[in-house]
Amino acid sequence: MSKIVPVGVSARHIHLTQEHIEILFGAGYQLTEFKPLSQSGQFAANETVAVIGSKGQFDKVRILGPARPASQLEISRTDSFAIGVKAPVRESGSIDGTPGITVKGPVGEVELQEGVIVAARHIHFHTSDAAKWDIKDKQLLKVRVGGERGLVFENVLARVSDSFALDMHIDTDEANGAGVKNGDNAEIVD
Repeated sequence: MSKIVPVGVSARHIHLTQEHIEILFGAGYQLTEFKPLSQSGQFAANETVAVIGSKGQFDKVRILGPARPASQLEISRTDSFAIGVKAPVRESGSIDGTPGITVKGPVGEVELQEGVIVAARHIHFHTSDAAKWDIKDKQLLKVRVGGERGLVFENVLARVSDSFALDMHIDTDEANGAGVKNGDNAEIVD
């Protein structure tokens, strides 16, 4: 039985706490939805911020909502070189000991003490999909993508939850290297 999963390419983005949203955009501010994401309840917001590192900055970094318990910037390895932040590869949410960055909004600025990561490639599995394919939460998988620059991604983290929809997330560096775009399919091979 083939284990086919859709691929989502994740460009640089930021998750913010409600406290940081209000510092950046004003007291009581609520994010507004630009478009829904593949995971239920998640959305790309209309709002963007600038992120400033020691070597440069990126303007118009999209905020993903809703507000989170901790602020976190997810960038590619190429992005980390460009702005001068040595971001480690981490699972989303695992930010202890990571570098910080300055985040600038239209009203204020926040100095994140930690939270800059290169997100580990991963697949979101609904528990029913994981059970069907005998995949466990936190399991590391091998995933093949085809095409002109086809390759096998190793160490793809399985993330299993009743609230997830089946979707593989890779960053722009990985997608460009493999010639993959949003909506392409990949196959779990091990």
